[in-house]
Amino acid sequence: MAPAGSALHTPMMRNHTTATPDGLATVPLLDLLANRFSASDFDPHHELDAAAVDVLLDAARRAPSAGNSQPWSFIAGRRGDRVHDALVRHLAPSTRMWAPRAALLIANLAHRYIDTDTAGGTEELIEYSEFAHYDLGQAVAHLTVQAASMGLSVHQFRAFDRDAVAAEFEVPTTWEVVTMAAIGYPHGDSPRVPAGGHASSTADRRSVADVTWAAAAHGF
Repeated sequence: MAPAGSALHTPMMRNHTTATPDGLATVPLLDLLANRFSASDFDPHHELDAAAVDVLLDAARRAPSAGNSQPWSFIAGRRGDRVHDALVRHLAPSTRMWAPRAALLIANLAHRYIDTDTAGGTEELIEYSEFAHYDLGQAVAHLTVQAASMGLSVHQFRAFDRDAVAAEFEVPTTWEVVTMAAIGYPHGDSPRVPAGGHASSTADRRSVADVTWAAAAHGF
């Protein structure tokens, strides 16, 4: 069990290599990526302090984005505070079984539109960035890797009431609540499995060859 109030944990480190197509050399895969997984059972006693949350959000904001548009924002609630309580209220039954145990809940927002006033005084929504969802995903991925370096697991999900979260936190129509993430210290011998539930994630991944649509090194 992680000590309460502790934000940093030593991640498990292993050597992982990926063979090149010619089979003559290998290149290392970053351990944090090789060992990353989405926990569904979190230590209910582990806490993250405000400084640790700021580090995670700092990692997110450093992600690349189209034209440096940075079309992301985050609603972050630490377990026990009012933001966390509000986010928990809007979870779907399936996620309410496990997500509240996480030390941190984050709602991920994308900047979709900008407001413009027409000559007639009516508002017209113009797309802020056609890559807003893509770029938000990059920001959350950066946060995920930073979390892994701190010994934390990030479980992203969609099972919550997006409209209710938007209303609760007065998110304007130019922004969209897209996903949420539960972040905390994995708990138990099978942290992929929520208490009393079934595994919600798997380590199985398609092969490099399977995900490569076309590449000269693969004979294209």
